[in-house]
Amino acid sequence: MRAARLIRMALLVQLSPGLTASAIARELDVSERTVIRDVQALQEAGIPVRSERGRVGGYHLAPGYRTRLATLHPSEAETLFLSGLPTALQDLGLSDVANSARLKLTATLLPSVRAAAESSVRRFHLDAPAWFREPCTPGLLPELARAVWSDHMVELAYARPGRDGAPPTTVSRVVEPYGLVLKAGFWYLVARHPADGASRDGAWRTYRVDRVTALAPGAPVPFVRDAAFDLAAHWAKHAAGFARTLLRTRVTVRLTEQGLRRLPAVVDEAGVQEALAGASEPDATGLVTLDVPAESPDVAFDQLSRLGADVEVVAPAGLRARFRERALALAALYGAEPLDQR
Repeated sequence: MRAARLIRMALLVQLSPGLTASAIARELDVSERTVIRDVQALQEAGIPVRSERGRVGGYHLAPGYRTRLATLHPSEAETLFLSGLPTALQDLGLSDVANSARLKLTATLLPSVRAAAESSVRRFHLDAPAWFREPCTPGLLPELARAVWSDHMVELAYARPGRDGAPPTTVSRVVEPYGLVLKAGFWYLVARHPADGASRDGAWRTYRVDRVTALAPGAPVPFVRDAAFDLAAHWAKHAAGFARTLLRTRVTVRLTEQGLRRLPAVVDEAGVQEALAGASEPDATGLVTLDVPAESPDVAFDQLSRLGADVEVVAPAGLRARFRERALALAALYGAEPLDQR
């Protein structure tokens, strides 16, 4: 356990010279006293870690000294090689670069560690898109990825979905692109709006990349990235809230007991718990009334149709009319004899 921590500490100091004891302690989840003891252990093992005082002080390795990847444990190499996502890299236009880097990394490993790393990619694979959905790579994704890599602002045109059947509206935004996230087959851009007076001062926004219809370069000078920004932590904190903002349509329905049980399997997960919590008590016929959030009337029609006669749409009126037309068409179809028996 301590040996693994010492290796991590040596790599941290190598990658980020000048880290203080408190910074290393936070990264390794130990006390500053433990950091000081571990530095002494590294020095005794022949790793030239030194402490410097002053504004640019902290811990440094002696000039020219570098750790070697040959010291990786086989299990560490297996995990490292699992971090690559082939389909995502292909979408971003980085598959050739990633393959080249993987070959170079493999060449530096000891034979025993190399075998462990290669075996992991034969055993595990991440297939990000959902079932029954044809994966689609947004055409502007590689260009957005280049802006993320280079920290260059972009001006994007974004097709914002309309509410309750209204057509989408296109808005223009100048943003600082901080990161890209692949979620269930869809790519999302996490961006920050630059300071704009009192409004949206440094506000974070999330955009679905397939709804970005145009892209143009922003300022020619790279923006100054917030060094404290953590994409994974930001996404974990805001993902649920963002998913709820996509649910712009409210549909009032009446459900049978079976429809209530099946509802979580057909509607968006982000809003189903809220809908069930607001459900009424069963009426005299056993039906329960509740409001179901949906991305749009079209999506609601597709989702709720799967419940058949176990759901009655009460509102909005336009959606109810669509279900009535569907019901009449089905009644006409199934009220007649099959064509081959007429």
